[in-house]
Amino acid sequence: GRSYEAVIRVNSQSGKGGVAYIMKNEHGMDLPRRLQIEFSRCIKVITEDSGTEISAEEMWDAFAAEYLPAVTGTRLAGYVTSATADGVVLSADLAVGGATLSVSGRGNGPISALVHALRQDLGIDVEVLDYAEHALGAGEEATAVAYVEVRSSGEVRWGVGMDPNITTASMKAVLSALERLGLALVPSSELAAAPSRAE
Repeated sequence: GRSYEAVIRVNSQSGKGGVAYIMKNEHGMDLPRRLQIEFSRCIKVITEDSGTEISAEEMWDAFAAEYLPAVTGTRLAGYVTSATADGVVLSADLAVGGATLSVSGRGNGPISALVHALRQDLGIDVEVLDYAEHALGAGEEATAVAYVEVRSSGEVRWGVGMDPNITTASMKAVLSALERLGLALVPSSELAAAPSRAE
C-alpha cells in the first residue's frame, strides 16, 4: 500500500528499471527496452551532475526536452495516405524553418512510405529498426504514443511521437528520431544544386 516514492528512488547509481517504472506508473509511458536504456543514460548524466535523486516530474521534463521538444527544426504539416493493392501511398508536407517540403513515397505501411519519401525526395537514408505504440489514457480522448528506433550512417536513435491519431504519432516519431540524429531536411533540388566536395 505504499506509494512508489517510498520504494523507487532514481539516482546516478540507478539502472533502467527504476526509470522505466516511474515513466510507466507515473506518466503512462511504456518505453521499449532499448529506449529505456537510451533514456536512462540521459537520467544518469542529470543525476551525476546534480548529485541528487531525480523526481518523477523532473524525469518527465527531461524526457519531454529530449524526445518531445516544443520547438523542432521539422514539423509534420499535413499528409494524405491512400491504400493500394500492395501497401500505402503517402503524400506529406513537412514544415522546415519557413519553408514547406512536399514529399511522397510508398511502402507496406505509413512509416515505410515516409521513410521511402525521405530517401527518394530528400536524400535521407534511414532504416527503421524497431517500432512500438500504445494508448495514453482511455476512451475517445486517448492519445496515441509511438516509439520508433532508426539508424542512419551507423548512428541509432529513438524518436517519440504523440497524437490522437496513431498514424500521425508514428510519423512524428520518425521525424523526432531524425531530429535527434541531427539530420537536416533539404529539398533534393537544393542537394543537386549544391557544389560537390570535389569542386
